[in-house]
Amino acid sequence: MENLTGKIAVITGGNSGIGYATAKELKARGAIVIITGRRQDALDKAAAELGVTGLVADQSSISQTTELVNKVSAQFGRIDILFINAGIVGTAPIAEATEVLFDNIFNINFRGAYFTLSKFIPLLNDGASVVFLSSNTASMNGAHSSIYSSGKAALNSVMRIAAVELAQRRIRVNAVSPGPTHTEILNKLGLDEAARKGLDDWLIERIPLKKIGTAEDVAKMVAYFCGDAASFITGAEVVMDGGMSLA
Repeated sequence: MENLTGKIAVITGGNSGIGYATAKELKARGAIVIITGRRQDALDKAAAELGVTGLVADQSSISQTTELVNKVSAQFGRIDILFINAGIVGTAPIAEATEVLFDNIFNINFRGAYFTLSKFIPLLNDGASVVFLSSNTASMNGAHSSIYSSGKAALNSVMRIAAVELAQRRIRVNAVSPGPTHTEILNKLGLDEAARKGLDDWLIERIPLKKIGTAEDVAKMVAYFCGDAASFITGAEVVMDGGMSLA
């Protein structure tokens, strides 16, 4: 386990799922961790469980992101790790898509992620690591996923350009693209137990490794990108989907 002692890490959307697991992993490796979330109660609970700092911020709001940057700057100074993780899911056929769905997904997953990076750049130490949470759907063509998938594809483009722009400061920018992962997002689809099991079975059938990933799997990859072992990696996207995008 690579030592991240003394590194200061910010994780957006860190009160649940992959963000929570990554906060736990980075803290276990010695990092000083700050997590963000939209709901004060959920954030306080997660921060207390993890033993980290929680700061309320909605990634879809640029003004709240600016306020978050100011708070982090005042309390911690500069940072070494930025994991831009917060996001939502949503699906619809193109013919039935609404502006509300489009705006909700893009405001958080793309616009919000973009300006989180933009606003935090002045706080990044030289040699820092930035990781975006993307998705294997960015390079797939599933029906009903046009909005979500295109947002993640756009995010990957920003990741690569940021890697070029920030290379002179030795700041590395990469992306982790999970496939189906056991997180609370799947539980928020409103499915009953039987329907949820049916969804899991349907997904597993399409994954060559015949299993659904875990948040801990993704957290370990994020931690890898943040350490010295990945010091010569930038502009890379690692797909973690058990081979789903190959099938």
